[in-house]
Amino acid sequence: MKILLKLLGIVRFSVWWIALAVIAGFATVGSSIGLLMTAAWLLAKASLQPSFHELQIGIVGVRFFGIARGVLRYTERLVSHNTTFRLLATIRVWFYKALEPLAPARIQHYKSADLLQRIAGDIDTLENLYARIIAPPLVAILVSALMWVLLGSFSWQLFLALFIFQILAAIVIPLASYLLTRKIDRKLPEVTTSRQAAVIDFVQGMAELRLFNRIGNQENILRQLEQQEQRLRKQQELIRHAHEPLTGLCMNGAVVSALMILQPMLQSGALDSIWSGVIIIGIMASFEAFLPIPEAAGHLEADRQAGKRIFDIIDAKPEVTTPQHPAVLPQDHTIRFENVSFTYPESTGPVLRNITFSIPQGKKAAIVGPSGAGKSTIAALLHRFYNPSAGRITIGETDITRMDPDNVRSMIGTVSQRTYLFARTIRENLQLGNPEADDEQLQKALVEAGLASFTTRLDQWAGQHGMQLSGGERQRLALARAILHDAPVLLLDEATASLDTITEKAIMQNMMAVGSSRTLLHITHRLYGMERFDMILVLENGQITQQGTHEELLEKNGSYAAMWNLQNRTSPAQDS
Repeated sequence: MKILLKLLGIVRFSVWWIALAVIAGFATVGSSIGLLMTAAWLLAKASLQPSFHELQIGIVGVRFFGIARGVLRYTERLVSHNTTFRLLATIRVWFYKALEPLAPARIQHYKSADLLQRIAGDIDTLENLYARIIAPPLVAILVSALMWVLLGSFSWQLFLALFIFQILAAIVIPLASYLLTRKIDRKLPEVTTSRQAAVIDFVQGMAELRLFNRIGNQENILRQLEQQEQRLRKQQELIRHAHEPLTGLCMNGAVVSALMILQPMLQSGALDSIWSGVIIIGIMASFEAFLPIPEAAGHLEADRQAGKRIFDIIDAKPEVTTPQHPAVLPQDHTIRFENVSFTYPESTGPVLRNITFSIPQGKKAAIVGPSGAGKSTIAALLHRFYNPSAGRITIGETDITRMDPDNVRSMIGTVSQRTYLFARTIRENLQLGNPEADDEQLQKALVEAGLASFTTRLDQWAGQHGMQLSGGERQRLALARAILHDAPVLLLDEATASLDTITEKAIMQNMMAVGSSRTLLHITHRLYGMERFDMILVLENGQITQQGTHEELLEKNGSYAAMWNLQNRTSPAQDS
């Protein structure tokens, strides 16, 4: 119930649309009841062969309710769909606004398929929130009140009998449906997420699966998950298909009960026989409003589970928040880490321990060390993806925790090891760095990044994840994007780690040229071109063990010299 109340809180801004749609739904069912009751009266009255003017009211009523029913049905569909789409739009925008501050710290442990299921599948499930959960009970209550007015004028026993069977249709059957489908509705999203994850693994890992002859194994996993999902859906549909016959059974029970109550009234002459058929038809027509209620109960658990999965993410506290009064962007871009320590959430030990260093504005610095030493964590802290567990980080003497995270990131142009390119054109991918850049600026950035041949290929499709391009071309595009960003600080985070030596050399030359007028921070475990940097920091086990220029560190003959010799040694055959 708590989850549903929170979901209703999200859509409270559409309450007037919901109210309008409920009224339209009630008016539609009311018109159906009016049409059938009026038609029944007209037929019964006509069988007595009265004068034409005695039938005029019935004729006008049939015409009125017949036309009104069609118009109101169309209006109800129009309003209800508009309400549903408004609710979905509201929920999607709300979810994105709530999700964006959590990235990347709070969502990095989720699988992409799991996030996709929550962002797309679970929110799509919530389209039932109005049309199949909120509206049907409200319409049924209004129809029940209408029948109390109509039948109460004949006999309170009639309405009581009808009300009892309406309770069965509105509460007992939906409750039974809810209890039967609850486990299915809980299990189905998990199986769907697993199947989607398996599909993504299958598509993205196709080459590796073929290489190791595991295509059949992955197909079996997909087949089993698909069969499990289909089995759950069949069970779910089997229960839901029983709703209409059971509601019809309640309707028949109400009709039989009404006939038993009407019989003595007809025999005593307390009721005109014409009205008996009108009452029976009205009772039957009223159950139209109760048909969707068992289905609403069936969707209740699915929506509750979808809401729970959404709130599991959204209820997390953002790792980084924007200060109420953010500090002004500094003019000086000197970077300082002062006794910085950091431990990842849910981690047992610190990744960084008392890190202290300073990179003056316009200087070039490299942070080197083995994998797992904490180098990329320094980049994450500098981007304000996380806040330090201890110590502080400043840019131009301003603590970055006092600054808007977006402003901090606007000062840093980044080229990372994993360059993400969207399935769009090269032009659109480049414009992420500067949405206002024209073709001349795009071409200039491509030339500076060493991609002069791409200046005539701006409208070329990059492919999913940029797979139409080589690894070197993707990294150069990332550099061009950083150039367009025109930030005073350029951060290279293992930007050439997965490239061959020749490509790495070419890209590093481009990067050093681009960073000549900026503060440059190069994070790497490959010691190429170290002699070009003003300072080198050696990071081991989360601590800075050495600091100096390339020549100074080689003279110290420490861990840096050992790494340099290991990466640059030549074999005896080459020496000879």
